[in-house]
Amino acid sequence: MPSIRCFLLLVSVSFSPTLWAESYLSAEVGVNSSPDQLTSVPLLQSLKKLNLEQTFQAPHIHDLNNRYKVRTLFVETRDLPMVDIQLTFNAGAARDQEIAPGLYGLSNMAAKLMREGTEDYTANQIAAVLDQAGAQLSMQAYRDMFIVHLRSLSDPQKLEPALSMMMEILNHASFKSSSINLVLSNTQVGQKQLQENPSRLMNIRFYRTLYGKHPYAEPISGTQGSTRKITADLLKKFRDQFVVAQNMNIAITGKLTPKQALNLSERIAGNIRQGSKAAPLPEPELKTGLEVAHLPYQSSQAYVIFGHLGPTRSSEDRLALEVANRMFGGGGFHSVLMQELRIKRGFTYSANSSFTFSQAPGVFSFQYSTRQDQLLESIQVAHRAFIDFVRQPIDQKRLEETKAGMLRAFPNNYSSNATINAQLGTMGFYDEKADYLSSYPERLSKISARDVQDSVRKHLHPENVSLVIVSKELDSAQLKMHLQHNLLETRSGEVVSSKN
Repeated sequence: MPSIRCFLLLVSVSFSPTLWAESYLSAEVGVNSSPDQLTSVPLLQSLKKLNLEQTFQAPHIHDLNNRYKVRTLFVETRDLPMVDIQLTFNAGAARDQEIAPGLYGLSNMAAKLMREGTEDYTANQIAAVLDQAGAQLSMQAYRDMFIVHLRSLSDPQKLEPALSMMMEILNHASFKSSSINLVLSNTQVGQKQLQENPSRLMNIRFYRTLYGKHPYAEPISGTQGSTRKITADLLKKFRDQFVVAQNMNIAITGKLTPKQALNLSERIAGNIRQGSKAAPLPEPELKTGLEVAHLPYQSSQAYVIFGHLGPTRSSEDRLALEVANRMFGGGGFHSVLMQELRIKRGFTYSANSSFTFSQAPGVFSFQYSTRQDQLLESIQVAHRAFIDFVRQPIDQKRLEETKAGMLRAFPNNYSSNATINAQLGTMGFYDEKADYLSSYPERLSKISARDVQDSVRKHLHPENVSLVIVSKELDSAQLKMHLQHNLLETRSGEVVSSKN
């Protein structure tokens, strides 16, 4: 009965590595093949004893006093002999043009190329050192951040060579021309594939529409024209200016003591190139009124995104807005958007909304796809739902259900070493307090309907939305007229109801 045996083995993995190994070896040699003799069965029976009401305790976060003044957040975990280290630099795509005008995609290129060789090591030699240590090293560029992540065994004989190689790469990446040309070739293939992805085209145009000349406007990966300008000298200039100790924070998670973590953080901060903290990003120019941008595209489906600029990550209204977003379009079938667009009318399979909170003002948006013949009506319905959500009182019952769902889902943010480490990196980057995770339930419980309503009316503006629509054809003037009618009709309804 191989299928039953495989199923039982898979279930047992998450509970007892030793038991899994024994069961696997038994299966391989053909013993214990009778189900009533499988050692996994008692383990499955033990599932009945699990406490379904178990609460998950947020990890204790140490805010270490690093003598280099590089903020270091640390969580000690004892379950696995592993260490996760994340270095988060203020060096994302928003910094590209500080090296040279129009140089979109520079940080992304640096992230792809850093492991491709240094002055003393080839890419193969780097891979060999990491493989022998059993370590994983990755780099990734985002709009705000440049992230370096190292995962290694906590055994010093494994951690030390992996750590040394990480610092070698950060300090001495050579960015050889052959590697640049290979990435450029792959990027050009990706740019061609992009032309066949209407959803990605829509999002690129949306950011350009909202941000104009702001550093957030262009895609993280750059454009065909901008990436061709990238040279080894420009990549080294980016590295030397932004991948420096004073422009980063450190997150450490794993089987270390706080003292060991502090020593580790000081070694990293002291052995990475020294420099200066990046300057604050400029403020984007706010848009007013309704703006419609159309991208012609031959497809049976039309794609729609609404939105406008939102607050920064540091806004005191952020948690209330996260609750509001969950209610409006981020909460699955129970959200307003899904109810109006899918449940009631069948216009779309999925609709969602989101906030992007960042250093500079971020974005509030909602999007969906629909059939071409339902496009105009669906846009009117979605816009009207947005207007009503902003202007009508927050439903207390829905608010409590939403908060309860958010509280149940929150432990996913610290369910493993990797998720904890990522949270610490984000907290350090955006200067969150060390009790951010542990204080979340209390902060969420204090969010009232009034808090959500005030935040919604302060930050969400149906009269100032930008729309990007990917479809075969579109009468933009007619659409804007319908949207204006939505605004006037709703205001008229408000006046009538207030008089009554």
